[in-house]
This record gives sequence, C-alpha cells and structure tokens, in this order.
Amino acid sequence: MSASYPQRARRTALAPAILAVIALFIGLALLGTDAYTVIRFVVSIMALIIVVFAWQARHWWWIIPFVAIAVLWNPVLPIDVASGDLWLGLQYIAVIIFMSAGILIRVKDKA
Repeated sequence: MSASYPQRARRTALAPAILAVIALFIGLALLGTDAYTVIRFVVSIMALIIVVFAWQARHWWWIIPFVAIAVLWNPVLPIDVASGDLWLGLQYIAVIIFMSAGILIRVKDKA
C-alpha cells in the first residue's frame, strides 16, 4: 500500500518572471543604447513564455497584459510609443505585472 499525497500547484511562471524583472532593471541602465535590443529580446520572450503558463493554468486574464508587453518590447519590429519618462514608467509597470503573475500563476501537476 502506498501513501497518496495531495497534488500541489507549481509556480512555473515565477522563474521567467524573475528573469524578466532582472532584465528590465538592467535595461533601465541601458536605455537608449544598442545593448537595449538584448533586453527587448529577453523581456518579449519571457512574456510569451508566461502567456503559455497562463493558458495552461487557465488564467486567461493574464494573457492580455503579456501579449501587450511582448508587442511593446518586440525587438524585431520595435514600436516607439513612448520615450523618456513614459517609457521608464512602462518599465516599472512591466516589473509589477511580471512579479504579480509569477506569484499568482500556478499550474497543477497532471498525475
């Protein structure tokens, strides 16, 4: 006879959220330089990874802000919607969104 343990939800979105937050904070120092393109790649890829986790966890309301982040930080076709202080504000808003989703999105193990 084997013991059965309750299934626990995993916070799978936490790792990409932390990586994106680190990239966003590094990006604050690199704004306006060519090296910021790397930050754009990292942030947009991590946003799309979190979209997949949100879809798996059936937290569909998280998909909208992360698709918006993926589009705004898109390095292939960069959109210059804001400059200066507005873009700095968007950076901080993205940090809050990433950390909130990293903590709240939980995918249950399939057993």
